[in-house]
Order: sequence, then structure tokens, then C-alpha cells
Amino acid sequence: MKKQLTLAANDFERYRKPTRRERFLAEMDAVVPWAELVAVIEPHYPKATSAGGRPGFGLERMLRIHCLQLWFDLSDPALEEALYDSLAMRSFVGIDLGREPVPDETTVMRFRHLLEKHDLGVRIFEEVGRVLLARGLKVSKGTIVDATIIAAPSSTKNSQSERDPEMHQTKKGQQWHFGMKAHVGVDSQSKVIHSVVVTPANTADCKVMGQLLLGHETRVYGDQAYKSQGEVIRAKAPRAKDFTNRQCKWKHFIDEAIKAKNRTKSRIRSRIEHSIGVIKGVFGFKKVRYRGLAKNGNRVFLTAALANIFLVRYTVLGAVRPQ
Repeated sequence: MKKQLTLAANDFERYRKPTRRERFLAEMDAVVPWAELVAVIEPHYPKATSAGGRPGFGLERMLRIHCLQLWFDLSDPALEEALYDSLAMRSFVGIDLGREPVPDETTVMRFRHLLEKHDLGVRIFEEVGRVLLARGLKVSKGTIVDATIIAAPSSTKNSQSERDPEMHQTKKGQQWHFGMKAHVGVDSQSKVIHSVVVTPANTADCKVMGQLLLGHETRVYGDQAYKSQGEVIRAKAPRAKDFTNRQCKWKHFIDEAIKAKNRTKSRIRSRIEHSIGVIKGVFGFKKVRYRGLAKNGNRVFLTAALANIFLVRYTVLGAVRPQ
């Protein structure tokens, strides 16, 4: 796909060294299963226009551009600007400004809408899971479940003069949050995300627990929000033992024995924070960018798929660790 670069793309800076962004993109270029993901999207991607029409951008190139948008949390206009500004990004996509322009923000938006219309975020998430298993990912018999709130704008100063009706508010600790929840089920050893459910923020964590289990588990971990879900666990995973944390503090009493058991369980349970940390910390998906659960849910599935690749890039996928 990549062509020989013209003088517009060559870099003659003698003392330049690779940046963190360039190293990251080099790793992703090597480990993302581009051919498999292109095959998922290809049946829905518009065919080339007839002679005389504006030439379209290749499917893999548009997929790479969309991945950049997810990795760096960019809006459609910001992504177009970033591609013009960053040689590293253009090289990753395969764009040479000496021959062609960057896809404009409308082209970027249309590709995103294509993925949303055909619910391809879920398909890509599943395909990445199959690829990782085929390449040697070992799945344990333990699942960790948790949920994280992704904020949405609570202001009513918009064209509709209202907040997003599909988002809701919930109280966590002493603070109110408005947005949606991403519920995830994670393999307790590899930390790979195998299940995702998206709901409004006011949905209780325990309500979707059954959808996060695969059925073959022998151990299920979770915080105290899941402590009453023993029957759900037995129904979905009959062989699983309930290792969710239990209440240990009351108004005038602390059960030290239960507290010690919770601490032991949390050594495993805390691994899910690494997976969520990639989505929210590394890729910056802390706030929704669109209205409605469908569009943002599609982004959650796509980001979870890319997070799985990121988590196992050095082990399963064999990327070279930086020196």
C-alpha cells in the first residue's frame, strides 16, 4: 500500500529522533490485523465510483484514519488538521501531500457513520477476539466484571435546549455524574476484554452481570456492587465460584476477617483497572463525543478492540519492546 515518498514527505533533519507517537504508531502498524478487519467492513464499503468521479480513499486507509481518531481522541475536524500537521500520522496512513490531499472531515464522518449504521463496532470487537485466540491467546477460567462511567455534556445550551435523552445521571460517592456506563468483562489473567455492555449511567452495575460472563468460568471477581448476584453467576456459569467482594464495614463495626478476604480478592480484581485504564487513560475516552447510546456504544466496542490489541502487543502479537 505504501508508495515511495516525494520530496514533500522526506525529512532531512539530521538530529531528529523518533517520538513516542511514532513508536506507538509503528507498533500498531505491525500488530493490528488489518486484513481481517478490512474483510469485516468490505461488504458494506461503497465500491469505487465510475470514470470521471472523484477517486475514493481505500478501505484500509480509511480504517487506519479511524483508528487514529480513536487512539488520540480526535473530532472529525481535529483529525483532518492533525493529518496535515503530523508527518508520523500521514506516514502511518500512507498519505503523501506531494501527490494527494488528506481526506476532509466530511469523508471521515461518513466512514464513521458507515461503521455505526451497520453496527460494525461489535463485529470488529468479535473479530479481534478471534484473531487473538488464533494467534495463541490463552483464556483463563476467571472473569472480572466492572463498570466505568463515561461522561456526557450536562448543559442544555444547545440547538435542542436539552440534555441527551439517552444519557442519565447517577451518584457515585458524594458526586453526581451524567453520561453512560461501559460494563466490561475481562479475562483475569491476560486482562483482555471479552464482553461489553453499554447502558445509561443510572443502570446498576449488577443488572447486566449475566451478559458479561462467558459460561465456562470457575471464578468470578467483582467489587461490592455485585455481591448479591450469586444466583445470576450460578445460572450463567454453573461451575463458577463467587469471588465478589463483600460488605465489611457498618456504622459501628468493621469485620476484619471479611476485610482481609476482600483485600486478597482485590489483588486479582484490580487487574480490570488496567483494561479500563487503556480505554480512558491511554486512548482518552473519558467523555462521549456524539449523542445517543448507539453511536457512543459503537465507539466503546471499537476502542475495546484496540485496547485488547494494545494490552497483548508484546506477548501474543510479538511487537518489539522499545529499548
